[in-house]
Order: sequence, then C-alpha cells, then structure tokens
Amino acid sequence: MIEYERKALQGVPDYRAAELLPKRSEYCLLIPVINEGARILTELGRAQTAGVDTLCDIVICDGGSTDGSMKLDTLQLYGVNTLLTKTGPGKQGAQLRMGIYFALNRGYKGVLTIDGNNKDSIEDVHKFIEKLQAGYDFVQGSRFIRGGHAVNTPPVRYAAVRLVHAPLISLGAHQWFTDTTNAYRAYSREYLTHPDVRPLRDVFMGYELLAYLSIRATQLGMKACEVPVTRAYPATGKTPTKINGFKGNSDLMQVLLKALAGKYNP
Repeated sequence: MIEYERKALQGVPDYRAAELLPKRSEYCLLIPVINEGARILTELGRAQTAGVDTLCDIVICDGGSTDGSMKLDTLQLYGVNTLLTKTGPGKQGAQLRMGIYFALNRGYKGVLTIDGNNKDSIEDVHKFIEKLQAGYDFVQGSRFIRGGHAVNTPPVRYAAVRLVHAPLISLGAHQWFTDTTNAYRAYSREYLTHPDVRPLRDVFMGYELLAYLSIRATQLGMKACEVPVTRAYPATGKTPTKINGFKGNSDLMQVLLKALAGKYNP
C-alpha cells in the first residue's frame, strides 16, 4: 500500500491518497461518496460478486466521510484499488476532479463514474467499457431506454428529468439523451484531455461538471451514446439523493442554464 498527500495543484483540490493496489486495468471506476455507510459497502459487495474489480480499478473519491465506512482494511476486502480523500474545498464536482486527475495521471484509457448510494446497477460496468473500446468518448447510462429499468423513481424526479433536464441537455448537445442527471457514465481519455474541455478547473465545485460533460462531447464532434442501466430507489424510507427541496432543484437548473449558455467552456 502507498499513502501520500497532494497539495497546490491548479484545478484539483487537496487530497490524501491510499493506493491499496497498483494499476491493474486500462479503465477505472470513480465512486464519489460522503457518509454513505452501509449503502456503499453493499454496492461494493455487488461489484465484487459481479467481478467488476477484475474489469476496472475501483477508486473511491471520498468527500470526508465520518461514518466509519472508509476504513482501509474493509475497502481492501471489497477489492477497492485506491481511496482518495478530499481535504480541500468543494462538493461532488471537486471529488470528481480529484478522481479524474488521479486517473489521468495514472494513465487510464477511460474513466467511469457511478454514485455510491447503491441505487445503480453496478453490474452493468462492462457495457460502458465495451462502448469505450468501440471508440465512444462519452457513454451515458439510462434507465429510460430499451433494456433499462426505472424502479420506484419519485414522480417529481421523473418529470423533472424527462420533461425539463433531458430535453435541455439534448438541445445543447445536439444529440438526444434521456437520463441526463444520472451520474452513471463513462468518458474516454481523449475527451477528458481535449484542450477545449479542461475538466480540471475550480469552477466545477458541485453539479456543474456533470452538466458540462453531458453537453461538451458532441459539441466538439466526439462520439456519444447511451447504454441501458437500472436505477432503483427504495420502496420505503428516505430517498438517497443529494438534490433535495426547492433550493437543490433551483441550483441544479441554474447550473444547467449556465452550461447551455457556454459559461463553463474554457
């Protein structure tokens, strides 16, 4: 195991790294988490059962969890390759920038992302890798296309994605996408390192990076597609989501409109 700290990198938050294993694949799966508790451990168990850790290197991008779920000996048992722990400012966007920097610096050909709250079919990782190998630069997971499954999706969330977010993203991307708030996706190294993309910028603190990367690939003439996935919300109890209430949805809409207007373009 190799442990170290990274500081003073432009566009990348300060972070600590614990490389539990060396680089073993051409692809990595970034999982941003913060206090996901049993949900992330269940997800990692499903990934291990499906052999995901043999298809790609699993990299946890922790925002500073305090719930005990990020213990290194536990993560090793689940086949996690590396734990990155953000110590600088920012939310999901900063966690992803930390992960993307690590992935590019380590030489991966492609980068996959998935939420760490056990809502997504992590067993479908192979579909994204197959599309990257076929030459696609942006691969969006969708529960709404043939073969996909939307389970217990809250009605308000369903309407917001299908009637507002997806049509607007599709308008900006000049290509039809159906599940644009879904963070289950993949990017080629060529896309992430394109001089007109530049994902490693401090402007991407929260949800900005996901919206921007949904639009930018096809604007630059790069290849994009969707693959079917399952996103399942619990039938009862609190919905695991980082977007809540009027403010959360209002902030998401502001980010979307800025992305459409090209405000995040370098």
